[in-house]
Amino acid sequence: MAAAGSLERSFFELSGAERERPRHFREFTVCSLGSAIAAAGAGKFSESAGGFYYVESGKLFSVTRNRFIHWKTSGDTLELVEESLDINLLNNAVRLKFQNCSILPGGVYVSETQNHVMILIVTNQTVHRLLLPHPSRMYRSELVVESQMQSIFTDIGKVDFRDPCSYQLIPAVPGIAPNCTTSAAWLSSDGEALFALPSAAGGIFVLKLPPYDIPGTVSVVELKQSSVMQRLLTGWMPTAIRGDQGPSDRALSLAVHCVEHDAFIFALCQDHKLRMWSYKDQMCVMVADMLEYVPVNKDLRFTSGTGHKLRLAYSPSMGLYLGIYIHAPKRGQFCVFQLGSIEHNRYCLDHISSLFTSQETLVDFALTSTDIWALWHDAENQTIVKYINFEHNVAGQWNPVFIQSLPEEDIVIRDDQDPREMYLRNLFIPGRFINAALCKALQIFCRRTERNLDLSWSELKKEVTLAVESELQGSVTEYEFSQEEFRSLQKEFWSKFYACCIQYQEAFSHPLALHLNPHTNMMCLLKKGYLSFLVPSSLVDHLYLLPDENLLTEDETSISDDVDVARDVICLIKCLRLIKESVTMDMSALMEASCYNLQSPEKSAERILEDLITIDV
Repeated sequence: MAAAGSLERSFFELSGAERERPRHFREFTVCSLGSAIAAAGAGKFSESAGGFYYVESGKLFSVTRNRFIHWKTSGDTLELVEESLDINLLNNAVRLKFQNCSILPGGVYVSETQNHVMILIVTNQTVHRLLLPHPSRMYRSELVVESQMQSIFTDIGKVDFRDPCSYQLIPAVPGIAPNCTTSAAWLSSDGEALFALPSAAGGIFVLKLPPYDIPGTVSVVELKQSSVMQRLLTGWMPTAIRGDQGPSDRALSLAVHCVEHDAFIFALCQDHKLRMWSYKDQMCVMVADMLEYVPVNKDLRFTSGTGHKLRLAYSPSMGLYLGIYIHAPKRGQFCVFQLGSIEHNRYCLDHISSLFTSQETLVDFALTSTDIWALWHDAENQTIVKYINFEHNVAGQWNPVFIQSLPEEDIVIRDDQDPREMYLRNLFIPGRFINAALCKALQIFCRRTERNLDLSWSELKKEVTLAVESELQGSVTEYEFSQEEFRSLQKEFWSKFYACCIQYQEAFSHPLALHLNPHTNMMCLLKKGYLSFLVPSSLVDHLYLLPDENLLTEDETSISDDVDVARDVICLIKCLRLIKESVTMDMSALMEASCYNLQSPEKSAERILEDLITIDV
């Protein structure tokens, strides 16, 4: 997979949805000591998703090559899946249901040690640590030659979810922010599991579980701002002079960067300030006002921040980068900083770039040491992904990612075509509908909601045909009717089923997160029902897919060193677009039918060319 920021100027989406049997989730209930009353008072959190790549996922002969974990949270349910792009992983999907608890958005964190994979989970009432074997400990051979292997989730049924060393109630400490929607978790160098949650007063509570193999006690510390001036200000100065009417300093977004024997906790807060804490020294070591980087901030100054997001990216050669999204009504702004050190225990931010965007709803963004990748969902229900190099992009021009569009809502059927055949062909074209959407539509259409369909692609096609034809036959009351009437009924029933499939395909395609493999630069788009990969476009694809206004401004030197060749290529692309606009539905159907029947596409192209010349105006 090519790295972002190389010569490719655009990417396109490649669906990773499975075509065969739907994924089989093994279900487990995680019993909680949390009370149902407390859970009932908790806010409903939005769905979230995330992923984890093994450190050696980019190494050719590693057992974890091209192997990763991704997850989705919804209310009290966490779905975990381990994927491999090379082999079939057995028992690789589990669904955990947390009784009387709601999982915090983004409240899942995965770490690997030499022997284990640790999954840390934060709910509104509890924290959990799942200890699973590392793939390298399950499979010791140097070279992987099998076509299938056991997943790390194979023996998850043996995990004791009630073991005190891997599960704790969040103590009812005064000051822990109610209904907080952010958290952070990490493993210390000594093997402790640490969970950070925002306090209502702007500090951070850190709950620590002892190492899984060493007896110890659970502890909670509160990190507070510790400068003398701040203590004095909050001690005796009247509220009006302190200016406490402004937004609070409660954290909206948390992130952690581990260094040797310390962890830096970054908090982006409602008062638009970024605070950095040293866990070892238990003190705030930096405060930076993000509004200093916003051109017009007068209105924002006195309102609480909502929608601000924080991401970190570490490069061994360049150090730590911080990406910050500052949300404001009808406009958004990304700021990228590098962490610098002033003196012992004092840090600063070096501002690298500010990038502006007009999109309204940012779902997620990812940061690398060169690029920002951003995921939006617009008012028309469209998924938008773009990326930009934040250092060498003076024009502020975002690069496009061409996202797969939803299937066409209407299928045009000619008089000489069989409606059933045309609908089946459109439903089962590879990559158009995922198996889960077709199965869900089938359950609803046949009113068999209790039946769990476990069908292969070919079995599903037979089942769909049978279901629609049965519904059609059941609606026919007359013994005799014309062929035209029957054809009309066929269209009606197949169209109804097709509309149901589109509805579920749209629901499953809802975007939840971006996930970047920092070891290979492979980018995934995590959706409600499946994942897809963002793949670099070739030069011709890039030029062909660009909107007209972007093609006009395309830099010719990026196409070829020879200006004449570059102009010829652009001219060719314009010709291809003209042909695309001129080709009618019937012409497309002719070419499709020729390919489907293994006839010569050249002869069909000649016929289409003759028709184009005939109707040319």
